[in-house]
Amino acid sequence: MSVFNRRNAVTGWLTWMVAKRILKRKASQAVPGAIEGSKRPNKSAIATALAAILAVLWFWRRQRSGDELPPAGE
Repeated sequence: MSVFNRRNAVTGWLTWMVAKRILKRKASQAVPGAIEGSKRPNKSAIATALAAILAVLWFWRRQRSGDELPPAGE
């Protein structure tokens, strides 16, 4: 008897489809989104976006300041 047969393949495929649907639902609930009934983002979404922008700017500035090479001979 083979370990990989049609019944196990269908069972695995169905399990994967159900798991993806459940995980998508949980992920969408965990992400900060909009206030109910409006297009305006809530406070946690604004704070998250601001923190991401500041982190990118900080990283970019550190990379630019590290571009300078030390003088030769040292």
